[in-house]
Amino acid sequence: MIDPLYVVSGFGVGLLVGMTGVGGGSLMTPLLILVFGVHPATAVGTDLLYAAATKTAGTAAHGWARSIHWPAVIRLASGSIPASILTLVILWQLDLSGESSRSLVNLVLCFALLLTAVSLIFRKSIMQRYRRRLEQINPGTAARATVLVGVALGVLVSISSVGAGAVGVTALLLLYPQLPMTRIVASDIAHAVPLTLVAGIGHWATGAIDWHLMAVLLVGSLPGILIGSYCAHRVPETALRLVLATTLIVVAGNLASHELHSSSSNITAFARSTAH
Repeated sequence: MIDPLYVVSGFGVGLLVGMTGVGGGSLMTPLLILVFGVHPATAVGTDLLYAAATKTAGTAAHGWARSIHWPAVIRLASGSIPASILTLVILWQLDLSGESSRSLVNLVLCFALLLTAVSLIFRKSIMQRYRRRLEQINPGTAARATVLVGVALGVLVSISSVGAGAVGVTALLLLYPQLPMTRIVASDIAHAVPLTLVAGIGHWATGAIDWHLMAVLLVGSLPGILIGSYCAHRVPETALRLVLATTLIVVAGNLASHELHSSSSNITAFARSTAH
């Protein structure tokens, strides 16, 4: 049975992704956790494969238009894929319990959401301050820095499913100032496909995937992305980014509050059990 609320949620997130190029994991994962009560590990795993499916279509379109800068994609992936695999192996070895896993995902997710919000709000000022300096770095240094950015994204995305959008775009803008924005966005989307696929398969191996939920979300999000892409040039980009960044900050605050409340409840319950 298809829940209309999931379809509407998928459509709304897809609309924002189509308009801004970011917001998929940044909104979908918290939405699943806070609104629908999905366990954070399951929300992350489901969102990763959901992102891999939606961004594959975007990569195909950009590839057809030859707007992808493949050297940057390969460098990012050479850092992010090994980092993702290593992160997942460490998580498996730690064998976190349900509550420990929930806390880890929520904390990393809060950090990733705030980092994404900062990238959205201060992107222009960051570019104005550092772009001229970075234009002077040699190609070899830029290539090594791209691999390191990939490592950071691999860790972030594997734990929280967030980071491959706004954060990746901002980093690429700084490292490749000669590329137009369309090629930067296309390259970021192309890199997100193998990263989210590898991380998603890793979560699938632990059973943290809700296939029915992912299918229902796709039913709503695919039309949303198409409509959002069509409307992207008709809505002020600055206003959209501010609204999205504000939303991410509020969501991060709610997640942090939810985690603190959960932790205090667990401490109270533990104290009561030891008293008896």
